Amino acid sequence: MSSETDHEVCGMSVAIDVVGGKWKLHLMWALEAGPQRFGRLRKLLTGVSEKVLAENLRQLEAGGVVHREVFAEIPPRVEYSLTPLGEELRLALRPLEQWGDRHRSRLLDNLASSG
Repeated sequence: MSSETDHEVCGMSVAIDVVGGKWKLHLMWALEAGPQRFGRLRKLLTGVSEKVLAENLRQLEAGGVVHREVFAEIPPRVEYSLTPLGEELRLALRPLEQWGDRHRSRLLDNLASSG
């Protein structure tokens, strides 16, 4: 099945395309608290490079779930926030987060024993 066909059959594949990858879900979590500047996001997401962070923010912006606002100041200030679509997605992801929290120990034990 092609990716386009997947998108026609299952909305899950569309959603995963938007938030898939290591950092996008973490970015959604970081933006839950409200608008954040690039430097703050970098501090919150330990281990992400500037390049990868910028790329993921651009992809989330292209997907319509993150808004990038540039303030005409010197030096320029840029803030990232969730769009209404992003906020709806964040709420939809909440049960997945709660499931992970409830089963954290067992899942981590399973992963450790399989590797």
